[in-house]
Amino acid sequence: MSQNPALFEDETDTASDALGPTGRPWPDLPEPSAPRPGPKNATVIAMTNQKGGVGKTTTTINLGAALAETGRKVLLVDFDPQGSASVGLGVNPHTLDTSIYNLLLSRDVDIEDVILETSVEGLDLLPANIDLSAAEVQLVSEVAREQTLRRVLRPVKGSYDIIIIDCAPSLGLLTVNALTASDYALIPLECEFFALRGVALLTDTIAKVTERLNPDLEILGIVGTMYDGRTLHSREVLERVVEAFGDTVFHTVIKRTVKFPETTVAGEPITSYATASPGAAAYRSLAREVLARCPDA
Repeated sequence: MSQNPALFEDETDTASDALGPTGRPWPDLPEPSAPRPGPKNATVIAMTNQKGGVGKTTTTINLGAALAETGRKVLLVDFDPQGSASVGLGVNPHTLDTSIYNLLLSRDVDIEDVILETSVEGLDLLPANIDLSAAEVQLVSEVAREQTLRRVLRPVKGSYDIIIIDCAPSLGLLTVNALTASDYALIPLECEFFALRGVALLTDTIAKVTERLNPDLEILGIVGTMYDGRTLHSREVLERVVEAFGDTVFHTVIKRTVKFPETTVAGEPITSYATASPGAAAYRSLAREVLARCPDA
């Protein structure tokens, strides 16, 4: 079924309904099918960008919730010492007895004891807090330090259809761990010039991880975030991204809206907080595109 571009446009937006914000025709995306029966083997996606404030956590939470709506079992891994994904799902990082930090540094902790259920059916969370900031230093002396997160996630890959890792805004050892553990890298890109400049550095890091640590890693796509079609700047940045990366860029664009900060305070995804909003529709559309690009998910 073809997507309705009006779902993603403000009344004052100047983008063409025929082409959509990226300047390309909207694709015909089928209704998401039910997950495959039988044993699971989670598709792992690293949500990564070394620049902060580009919508990584917002996209992790809301894409995860939209995927869970399709009947898939989804695990969100908070891999940022700020614990933003945990906060965004109503968890107070300061009250956690155990977090992903304990799993990284100790083999005596069971991952099943750390995973938390969220208010969204089918969506679980592996939480983090400021303790994770120490892991980057402590892992340096570990053997196969880049493989640590892959080892942590291995016992639960058979329990989930999709695992999404919310990376820290850096290209340090934690992010390298996330990329090494993943099948795909998804890059949220704020539609702003300085965010665009950092993409080349990020893609270079992904290429090095692919070459040296994880030959199966692929870039799933780039999604434009914080887009305001009323401004020439947003439209020009998005146009340049499409020129540079072509079909790697998702057709779905996440627009600026006051609803996203409200969902953080509420501690729930926009798909449940404002289920009929354009923001929720955009993340459901992104979920369709992700599933179309991940045939095994």
